[in-house]
Amino acid sequence: MRPAKVAAAAVGAVVVAGGAALLAVGGGEAHDHAGQAAPSGSAPSMLPSGTTALADLDVPEQAAAFLDGWVDDGRVVRRDEGGDTVSEGQAYGLLAAVAADDEESFDKIWDWTTAELVRDDGLLSWRWADGEVVDDEPASDADLDAARALVLAGDRFDRDDLRADGTGLADVITDRLTVETSLGRILLPGLWAAEQEPYAYNPSYASPAAFDLLGEATGDARWAELSEGSAAVTAELLDATALPPDWAQVHEDGLIEPMPGPLGGGDPVQYGYDAPRLALRYAESCTESDVELAGKTYAALDRGVEPAARLDLGGGPLTEDRSPLSLTARAAAAAAVGEEQAGRDDLDGAAALATDHPTYYGQAWVVLASAMLTSETLGGCAPLPGAAS
Repeated sequence: MRPAKVAAAAVGAVVVAGGAALLAVGGGEAHDHAGQAAPSGSAPSMLPSGTTALADLDVPEQAAAFLDGWVDDGRVVRRDEGGDTVSEGQAYGLLAAVAADDEESFDKIWDWTTAELVRDDGLLSWRWADGEVVDDEPASDADLDAARALVLAGDRFDRDDLRADGTGLADVITDRLTVETSLGRILLPGLWAAEQEPYAYNPSYASPAAFDLLGEATGDARWAELSEGSAAVTAELLDATALPPDWAQVHEDGLIEPMPGPLGGGDPVQYGYDAPRLALRYAESCTESDVELAGKTYAALDRGVEPAARLDLGGGPLTEDRSPLSLTARAAAAAAVGEEQAGRDDLDGAAALATDHPTYYGQAWVVLASAMLTSETLGGCAPLPGAAS
């Protein structure tokens, strides 16, 4: 097995602190399979009566507020992005229902998902709009989060049916959405990515806590392989760049290249609306080496300013926009290096931003980050346990 490495040319092109670095690699139209476009507007915040900010709520209350504000009859509605629904949103809703300990909402979300998005192969169609599926390509982060939520709900609500649905979905993911490389097994972003090597790769889709949970639930050794392979890719990226990219590609021989999108294109290689999730997913891991990977991003995230929604891979701003996700990711990185108060401050800052400028994606990640970092309700190991000081 040859040593893995990140392409030197790509690294040289993208690690430019404070500048907008561009890397034009490949071609074709980049499909936004995870729905991570910058929010185009906002929607009314739906908070409990007498509450003025998400930061005033505990994890179950934040989750309940998300369900109240963004879910209609089991459908998670992206009100600020045209009113459509994506599989990622349904998965976030399922996780929020677990965090809220709300079996009724969980059933409604899963019933709608099953009726409208579940494909013949068991994976979830990515996008639904105007009463029908408009893109049936699955997005693996949504499938992974949904499988995790189903297994958790099976345990939480003592429901064998939900647990069986979760392990069944998990089996399809390992069968159809993973591939072996010299670095180990990795998660493909969609079925389209299996068509040729090098493989498109989204570093923020890897979820050690989900891998561990589903491995234990299924008894399938491939989940441990996924955890090891994903950590290997993440480690190589963070050895070469201060921050992970939204997208990369992984060659069978272990070469890794940061990319401007899933299929290349002319956008900047960036730490944008996808990549910050990596620190959150690794910080909640119960494995110390995973948490250390989350902490490696902390040095590049300047604590003197609120982080921009998009950064280059050296930490320089690419926009003046702000995103709650960026703050939750810095909170995760802070927690991973033992800076607990800084982590709590950033969680509060993310909740405040999401309250002032409510968006589906921002409020979803305030809920998920709070659950991941401060509680064990989603099956991980919280680096910021207990009440905030």
